[in-house]
Amino acid sequence: MIKSPINDSNRQAMIEAFSTLEQTLNADVFVYFGELIDGVEASVKQIIESICRDGKKHKDLCVLLTTTGGSLNPVKRMVNIFRNFYTQVNFIVPDYAYSAGTVMCCSGDKIFMDYYSVLGPIDPQVRNRDGKFVAALGYLDKINELIEKAKRNELTNAEFIILKDFDLAELRAYEQARDLAVDLLVEWLPKYKFKNWTVHNSTNVPVTDTEKQSRALEIAQNLSDNKEWKSHGRPISREELGKLKLQIERLEDHPDAYTAITAYHELMIDYIQKYNMSRFIQTRRFL
Repeated sequence: MIKSPINDSNRQAMIEAFSTLEQTLNADVFVYFGELIDGVEASVKQIIESICRDGKKHKDLCVLLTTTGGSLNPVKRMVNIFRNFYTQVNFIVPDYAYSAGTVMCCSGDKIFMDYYSVLGPIDPQVRNRDGKFVAALGYLDKINELIEKAKRNELTNAEFIILKDFDLAELRAYEQARDLAVDLLVEWLPKYKFKNWTVHNSTNVPVTDTEKQSRALEIAQNLSDNKEWKSHGRPISREELGKLKLQIERLEDHPDAYTAITAYHELMIDYIQKYNMSRFIQTRRFL
């Protein structure tokens, strides 16, 4: 038998901290740390099904998310899994959720962040010809820049070689990833995040579905503007998100939950670092 490298006392500490977190939030909790890679959704399906069968299921699900991003394919399927079992899904970001993680958060009914938390531009990552994940928007911006220089007959020989040798199928994959990120926000924000946005505060006039979709598109376009954010990993605070008209709930306004989330997250990070984990998932039935 292969002995687990995880110390029993460390495991028990994680279980107890998680139990406190779930009781405080009065919800099922799903913790995800790490890159969002293709194929992980199959494991998530089994893990979510297990907590929905144990007789302790809550009405709401809280997703504690920490990720640098990744592929949008597992994001779409994981959201489908969450929504199959829960009508209320809230996302909690104690530290960061970039790129595809930001897209996933926008499928939530609420997004909770503190003063330190950040989301990022919706710059999806796709695999290049070498099999490595790369940020799509950076490549698209560079190719568009070279195309504009070509129109002005300003290309250098080196730039011409780069443009000539670029794989058109690869470029199309980057464009599709960018468009999918926008499409998902336009689909999810009106359906979930904006579901209680029924009247305009200033006029008390009812909000139409078209207005919700227009607001979602505006947010998606802002978050996918690489010229604005400059970097795939640019941290965007809740104040900046508020200026983009994406409402964020303040964790500090819920002291008991904030204390439990902070205590759990600090313990989780120590645990992950101690055992050198690249990905970590926890529920009350899985560690």
